[in-house]
Amino acid sequence: MLIGEEKVRIKVPRVIDNEVKKNVSLNNYNLLKKLPAPSEELMEKVILGISQRDYERVSKDCMESFGLSQSNVSRKFIEASAKALEEFQERTLIEKDVIAMLIDGKSLAKQRIIIALGVTIEGEKIVLGFIQSSTENSRSIKQFLKSLISRGLNYKKGIFCVTDGSKGIKKAMDEVFGKKYLHQRSQWHKRENVVSYLKEEDQKEYRKRLQIAYSERTYSQAKQGLMEIREDLRQINLSAVKSLDEGMEETLTLFKLGVSEIFGVSLGTTNCIENLNSLLARFINKVKYWKNSDQIFRWVACGLMEAERRMKKIRNYKSLHLLRERIMETLKIKTTKSYIKAA
Repeated sequence: MLIGEEKVRIKVPRVIDNEVKKNVSLNNYNLLKKLPAPSEELMEKVILGISQRDYERVSKDCMESFGLSQSNVSRKFIEASAKALEEFQERTLIEKDVIAMLIDGKSLAKQRIIIALGVTIEGEKIVLGFIQSSTENSRSIKQFLKSLISRGLNYKKGIFCVTDGSKGIKKAMDEVFGKKYLHQRSQWHKRENVVSYLKEEDQKEYRKRLQIAYSERTYSQAKQGLMEIREDLRQINLSAVKSLDEGMEETLTLFKLGVSEIFGVSLGTTNCIENLNSLLARFINKVKYWKNSDQIFRWVACGLMEAERRMKKIRNYKSLHLLRERIMETLKIKTTKSYIKAA
């Protein structure tokens, strides 16, 4: 008989009702036949690292079964992951009060997977969605952001967006969110971009100085530190100066809001989404050959959902109401303070 995903040989005693002279089906046997197929459990095992070939071998070690071939496991995984992808793409964001969003791209099968990670007012990290795109171009990302809004993403109270400085992402956010968002450019990416122009013997010194500047307590202190670095760089590398100047103010957004000490580690860089990408890589790197886009979408969705379950709340999440208050003040969005704190 079929129990879950596996065919198992069992002996079923023949029982006859002497009064009516008919065979009687055993209740326990009927219950066994109604056991649900553990497709979700199979999908989780494959995502977490056991190969479809090994799944067949391990299951046969556990019980005398047959019919659970590699092709059968593969078919079951495709069915389960397709269902998971559909649920992932359609899950509503209406009840998620998202205060911050991080957007980043990951290379996969010579394509870019653009991922959006949200942070709710309660500090919960949730994967908002992803798209497949050849580059981080503004048109595809604009449509991506609109799709998130259609699923319930609310940015009317202002949203804090963190990126690595991609011009395509920035342009898309400008067109979709307008004056309802603030942009924080990753300080880590800015630092690494600047030092990439320097000789190896100078990189360590300026990497440290940039890190110190971004670790200051106030906007004026951080800006002064960066301007001193800029003046010194003018003597050795004008390309590094140009890199530092480009988008410098957007790397200081948290300082301008007065919350850099609280959220500098969590929202001053794209570390949160980089960690998500690292977890995703652990789950999908076992795939050596990508056949088509459907396979990419199914694996990425399953990997992101598994990674989401492992993510902890953002550091200092209890102070997120303060971040919202500063965002709304800066963007001149009117609402009552009691609402902000209640949120």
